[in-house]
Amino acid sequence: MQTIPASFFLQMAVILLACRLVGIVAKKVGQPQVVGEMIAGVILGPSLLGWLWPESTALIFTKESRVVLEVGAQLGVGLYMFLVGLEFQTSLFRTRARSAACVSIAGMVVPFIIGGLLTLWLIHVPGLFSANTQYYQAAMFLGAAIAITAFPMLARIISERGLSGSSLGTLALAAGAIDDAAAWCVLAIVLATFGATQPLVVLGIKIAPQYVAIGGALIYGVAMLTVGRKLLAGFGRKAEKAGNVSQAMMAVVLALFCVSAWYTDFIGVHAVFGGFILGIAMPRGIFAKELRKKIEPFTVVFLLPMFFTFSGLKTQMNVLFDPTYLMPAIAILLASILGKGVACWAAARLNGENNATALAVGSLMNARGLMELIIINIGLQAGVIGKPLFSILVMMAIVTTLMATPLFEIVYGRNFRRKDEVLADAIDA
Repeated sequence: MQTIPASFFLQMAVILLACRLVGIVAKKVGQPQVVGEMIAGVILGPSLLGWLWPESTALIFTKESRVVLEVGAQLGVGLYMFLVGLEFQTSLFRTRARSAACVSIAGMVVPFIIGGLLTLWLIHVPGLFSANTQYYQAAMFLGAAIAITAFPMLARIISERGLSGSSLGTLALAAGAIDDAAAWCVLAIVLATFGATQPLVVLGIKIAPQYVAIGGALIYGVAMLTVGRKLLAGFGRKAEKAGNVSQAMMAVVLALFCVSAWYTDFIGVHAVFGGFILGIAMPRGIFAKELRKKIEPFTVVFLLPMFFTFSGLKTQMNVLFDPTYLMPAIAILLASILGKGVACWAAARLNGENNATALAVGSLMNARGLMELIIINIGLQAGVIGKPLFSILVMMAIVTTLMATPLFEIVYGRNFRRKDEVLADAIDA
């Protein structure tokens, strides 16, 4: 009988302590804890710990324990995306539809144009994309990587500052939600066309992998958000009546999550899509609140640090000192900031928002956070990108996420928020 290697437990102790300590330091300097945990993952990899102490790989991050680490990382990111789906509020789209649509369109179109132009050059740089990646796949992937927004972090910044019901909060949340949904759809298409599955044979007819993936994903999404949502509504009624979510109900939800993740992975998209769509389809109210209360702590505290470290172990920041990759790294970072932050600011201004609100929206939408790490891990796993581009995009995710909170405070700080609250109170009176 094969057992979990003892080094796995030592590995987890190091991971949990490192992520917690660096996360605390991040919070002390005004950054979200998730930023610290992202940095901790890189610190534990070859970029720092492996460079200072090469024996750490043989002692702590052994080949056997990494297998278990990968499983935990995949489970963690799948459950996290389920929670992200659970937080999606479709009502946001109705309240600020026009402004949100303008900002989100700008935040998608500009990054994809820039990504397409950059790819004309980057696809010829050795090691950035795999040899099997075609131009349109590379361009779509890079566009999605630049366009993605750290929606969960954006939501928490807005909530922590008491802006959930404000004009800015509603606009940023709606635009961020639309952008992320669109970026995930594009990524699903990239994975589907990359041929992640074997041809499906039905009645002696071979169906190409990309059609299996795209068709299977569409069937799953439509079914889950229509029939599935109606069937799942029963959970919501039971939870409202009981005032909580029972263990039996939890078991069924987790089983549904596992089946959804298996199905989307089987058709050649990725397991996270199954969890994400299932989360959107779940009933809200007490059911969603209690479900989040039960799942989120273990996912965030134990499983996600595994994902951050798993990403960090594949990140080699020394590529930034390689002349071959230095200019691409600078170009991607500048393109990401201009293509997302500046584009969203300009769209908000053109739509009639004041400069402070537009700048705040741009600074929040520019953060990539954990969502970027999820996308690029999927790209690396599927063989779309190589490790040099993976490392460059990790750097971009950290830098743009670090920028978000300080920029937001500068352009939409306490003094402006106080004036906004006074004006709102005067209007109500």
